[in-house]
Amino acid sequence: MAISVKQATEQDTKFLAQMILKSSRAGKKVGLFDFLFEMGSDAEVLEKIEKLTTTTSKSHCHYKNFLIAQIDGKNVGTLCSYEPRISNQETFIKALEEIGCCEDANDILAPFYECSFNIRNSTLMFDFMEELDDFVDVGVLKALMQKSLLNARLRGYRRAQTIIEIGSLETEMFYKKLGFRLVEQKECEEYRETFGRNGIMLFEIEF
Repeated sequence: MAISVKQATEQDTKFLAQMILKSSRAGKKVGLFDFLFEMGSDAEVLEKIEKLTTTTSKSHCHYKNFLIAQIDGKNVGTLCSYEPRISNQETFIKALEEIGCCEDANDILAPFYECSFNIRNSTLMFDFMEELDDFVDVGVLKALMQKSLLNARLRGYRRAQTIIEIGSLETEMFYKKLGFRLVEQKECEEYRETFGRNGIMLFEIEF
């Protein structure tokens, strides 16, 4: 089963929205985007996430940050890599404003950003590593990560990090298999009350 990896385009935004939502829920019933978009139906939440992928403000959700894995021409997985000096809290808020949502975005995002780490601008961040359920364990995520790390080297990066929720055991195990190591963990009461997880973990890889 041959896996190819390509740069996402604007024609891929519906698929990206599906993977972003799935990744953000991380096995829970609701995730960050459900809270941001007022617990709408999946169709409503997906529509708004899709708009986020094409905003002028280049948040971490922007389609240009994504690679897509394909098998026989079918999109089967995603991995986002972004520069924190460009895609940060400010650009995310601007992107939300651009699509006309979330007047109280700062309040909703408060537990998310208060339970966070100090990320160096010299580090490339990974997010939204996700695959379709029918293509688990066929090498999709590994192919995406290998291509992302190659691209990162070509751009001059030597270190990459990712943040995952405490309790996301499958995601944690996979990052460890890829060579990432845990460098910091933070437990936050408000995060637990809002998102149902004790907090977050920061993983890092040098290459």
